[in-house]
Amino acid sequence: MDEKEKSYRPDWQPENAGEEFAVRVIKGSKNIASNSNENGIIKASQLDLEDLIEGVKNNNRTILGRAITLIESNSIAHQEKAQAFLNQLLPFAGNSIKIGITGVPGAGKSTLIETLGLKLIEQGHKVAVLAVDPSSTVTKGSILGDKTRMEKLAKEENCFIRPSPSGGTLGGVTRKSRETIIACEAAGYDVILVETVGVGQSEVTVRSMVDFFMLVLIAGAGDELQGIKKGIIELADVIVINKADGDNVQKANIAKSDYENALHYLQPASKNWITKAVTCSALTGAGIEDLWNMIVEFKDKMKSSGEFERRRKSQSLEWVFTMIEDELKRSFYNNPEVRKLIPQVKSQIESKEILPTQAAKLLLKALEQ
Repeated sequence: MDEKEKSYRPDWQPENAGEEFAVRVIKGSKNIASNSNENGIIKASQLDLEDLIEGVKNNNRTILGRAITLIESNSIAHQEKAQAFLNQLLPFAGNSIKIGITGVPGAGKSTLIETLGLKLIEQGHKVAVLAVDPSSTVTKGSILGDKTRMEKLAKEENCFIRPSPSGGTLGGVTRKSRETIIACEAAGYDVILVETVGVGQSEVTVRSMVDFFMLVLIAGAGDELQGIKKGIIELADVIVINKADGDNVQKANIAKSDYENALHYLQPASKNWITKAVTCSALTGAGIEDLWNMIVEFKDKMKSSGEFERRRKSQSLEWVFTMIEDELKRSFYNNPEVRKLIPQVKSQIESKEILPTQAAKLLLKALEQ
């Protein structure tokens, strides 16, 4: 085969991965269709709106992946088309349980997601795995490949895996992730697993877009080593002590007891629900079914009390105001008068000619001009 005719795979894509990674590299052609890109792949922006909608509703994972690429685009034209597309999908969305998963490095989140995902697919569920990584706004990188290789899960027909949108602002990453969830729900995925990969604001970001929030820890490391703060624990609906297998079972049970005691003094993350601490082994599968049963119990309780719907409405309103703030920031920093004044104001602050509060007022006044 000629060297130019070979297909290449992105470095982050696991070997033998299928369409669920929403990336396809095909052989080159001398005669590329006019509606295709340079790799011979039709772009979502070039598909009719009806084709996109029907493709997603019929769970065509290739079209779903391309639709999400459209959602993630920073092009104004693409964003307008994506909004029209999402508006048409709204009536078909909202029928999933959205589970946020966070944890410290080395806690086994990837293995836990894979083991839980495989268990759910066995039970007839359709699982989408998404990543939210606000830190990618700094690195401009896209994750969930070389960091989290869920090769068995990736091969499942009823699974869709999508990396975090890269670049842009924190608000932009959040918007794209929320809209990706809508597309996945419309495609029939009834369990959405949203993994946080970044640190700092990522936990709060994901908590604001999911129904159930899971904090994954390991036994044998102190809070200082794990970087766990009280505020993050208070976001969780369950604390999962993973790697409870082999010689580590006793340590895991002790850690579970310690966290149960600590939880007595903390405000639960959800009304009508007592935050629990549990142990499991993503490696052996021990405790995974019990964990899922707990999530089902949570969903039933929240729905019967009306809290499930109330939280979702609250999250939608929060999304509105987050988008307003993000758009105002974008308008501010893109304003020509503001951009022209920033170097001068920066110099005046550094030389202590004006106070930061005065600088802010000057820049805001420039915005009004």
